Amino acid sequence: MFRYGKDHLSFKTAIDIAKGKERTVLDDDVIDILRESRDRVDHLVASEKTTYGVNTGFGPLCDTLISQEKTSLLQRNLLLTHAVGVGEFVDTIVSKLMLVCKLHALCQGYSGISLEVINRLRYFLDHDLIPAVPEQGSVGASGDLAPLSHLFLPLIGEGSMWVGDKIQDAATVLDNHGLKTIELKAKEGLALINGTQFILAHAVMGLDKMRYLLDLSDVAGAMSLEGFQGSSAPFREELHAIRPFKGSLTVAARMRTLLDGSENVVSHQDCGRVQDPYSIRCMPQVHGASRNAWYHLRELVEIELNSVTDNPIILSREEAISGGNFHGQPLAMALDYTSLAASELGNISDRRCYLLLEGKYGLPRLLTKYEGLNSGMMIPQYTTAALASENKSLCFPSSADSIPTSLGQEDHVSMGSISGRKFNQILSNLEKILAIELMLAAQAMDFRRPLRFSQILESNYSKIRSEVDHLEKDRLLKDDIDAMITLVERRAITVE
Repeated sequence: MFRYGKDHLSFKTAIDIAKGKERTVLDDDVIDILRESRDRVDHLVASEKTTYGVNTGFGPLCDTLISQEKTSLLQRNLLLTHAVGVGEFVDTIVSKLMLVCKLHALCQGYSGISLEVINRLRYFLDHDLIPAVPEQGSVGASGDLAPLSHLFLPLIGEGSMWVGDKIQDAATVLDNHGLKTIELKAKEGLALINGTQFILAHAVMGLDKMRYLLDLSDVAGAMSLEGFQGSSAPFREELHAIRPFKGSLTVAARMRTLLDGSENVVSHQDCGRVQDPYSIRCMPQVHGASRNAWYHLRELVEIELNSVTDNPIILSREEAISGGNFHGQPLAMALDYTSLAASELGNISDRRCYLLLEGKYGLPRLLTKYEGLNSGMMIPQYTTAALASENKSLCFPSSADSIPTSLGQEDHVSMGSISGRKFNQILSNLEKILAIELMLAAQAMDFRRPLRFSQILESNYSKIRSEVDHLEKDRLLKDDIDAMITLVERRAITVE
């Protein structure tokens, strides 16, 4: 049972809440904190003290005072005018994660949000009524303004929502559930749309997917090593102890486990080959560097998951600080770095695919005994090359760019929303690359029979062969590739 505003929110817990695997609760003391925070805003409004976003306009209009009787209209207009997103709608899981992240931030009591709004957002999650959020339009500073505006339009009866796999007008959805629209109070609209929850949701999704793909890269690499009859010596503990990067140590240990008990590895220990190509020999260093990037992103994401990122921050009945906690740069730069790390996993995987086709050390060229008439596994490597190249083109760091907005008031922005979206695109391409490597590795392993491999690799080999037969003569490989991609997407390949 997760307690909003109190418990530490990890990326895994956020995923579990969004998927309905973890229940949530609002403790009485958090309710008291929310009421106190709301009271502070009401006091600021009554005092007529100039406070950004409470009784002023927004952005470059921060010097325009708004009368007390118009503060509610100001908040409504804020949502309407900032909901300018375009493009396809993000997956519902991303919208759910945005709601989870925003709820946890608001419940910490620095935003002046009302209990009514909190309860309505929890109702949306509990009843799987998910706002439809376009994927484009955020520059990642002053918060993810456009996507968050779309996320919260249904509170005022505007916008659209997912109901199952259908999209309906929010007004219709509210009416069907007997819900009235909410009249936002002073500061509430600003508290809702200022924040990094769009960037954060993409980061959480990517962390979860990349965690599996890091482990899967080791498995695919181990299977390729077995097919290539590479050496296990580069994974010796003594070697990595004298350059003890955390990622390298982890991958080397995993490789030792993945190859443990292999008859194939033992069979060629005295073959006279001095060393393997880098894509085999340097897996701990390359895969490990990608792990190091993942560790760093996880650390930053879990800070952000438990932070308050709207503006202004309400500290007391007399004080509100207008700062920049909404700026997405801390996540944007790390997302760009981790995108490169994910791309590199695909890059080295493609190199291993190519290596298996060269016809060395007992493998037939193109992994077919009947080359010439048959192309064998030649062309799937074209696909991995294309995907690896596409990923390279996606690695331009979005956070290196900034275009001023809001008449110069917001003169440096993070573009972190683009970083988050690209990160997940790269991971999707990586899934496909690794699926093809696993298919080629299984084909190569066939040529090492009757030798046996480790228990975990034998198990995964059997899973692959239950979906994709050994390629004896040319056939339509698109179906095989699609079956492999499905195995990867379902996380059916055992990684530990």
